[in-house]
Amino acid sequence: MSATDIFGNGRVALVTGAARGIGLGVSAWLIAEGWQVVLADIDRERGPKVAQALGERAGFVALDVANEAQVAAAVAEVIGQYGRLDAVVSNAAISRPHNTPLEGLGLNEWNRSLAVNLTGPMLLAKHSAPYLRAHNGCIVNIASTRAHQSEPNSEAYAASKGGLLSLTHALASSLGPDIRVNAISPGWIDARDLRAREAEPLTELDHDQHLVGRVGTVEDVAAAVSWLIGESAGFVTGQELVIDGGMACKMIYLD
Repeated sequence: MSATDIFGNGRVALVTGAARGIGLGVSAWLIAEGWQVVLADIDRERGPKVAQALGERAGFVALDVANEAQVAAAVAEVIGQYGRLDAVVSNAAISRPHNTPLEGLGLNEWNRSLAVNLTGPMLLAKHSAPYLRAHNGCIVNIASTRAHQSEPNSEAYAASKGGLLSLTHALASSLGPDIRVNAISPGWIDARDLRAREAEPLTELDHDQHLVGRVGTVEDVAAAVSWLIGESAGFVTGQELVIDGGMACKMIYLD
């Protein structure tokens, strides 16, 4: 029996930070399209349960993306189990956009944010590149509109996401033409689970301030990932795709 018979379209993706939120949404979307998806997450309790719920085309590997030995081992595990790797979605992040005020920002907190949000994607690219190259694979880095716009007390998060955009075009230059590398910068995405959304629903104002009339969903990001790693985006590399409902181009005046 061929890999395609077993695994749908025969392609294998590794998605980090996949136990919840955007990473989980991306994983579910790709599985529905026939991908074999390995969910990677630091949460060793929730991760396997999520993968099991997604069915036979989902696997799980425990991973701290800031640990190079773990990254190398995770990629080796994917190759050992499935024999190939076609796409890496670097989504894992310390995702609080608001952190400690600058005067109280500890160096450990700063370093950990950059290690996970920026060094992690570099390590994933480094160790997956030989296998992605074999199949003209793709990397998608999940950045943020915070790379361009900030609110107070977001230095670590904004700096890491800005660096991720630069890393994206650097990788596209280094790894092309065999590997395409792009970034997605989500705006406000309601990535909470159903229970949290029901307990604290978004307001009309939350939705109406977006030019499209609603807050984003994980499916909005997942659809974009699917396009970027697909053949129809074969002429796209080194780019940032902003998915924010139009907020970045909106003029805002305070009354």
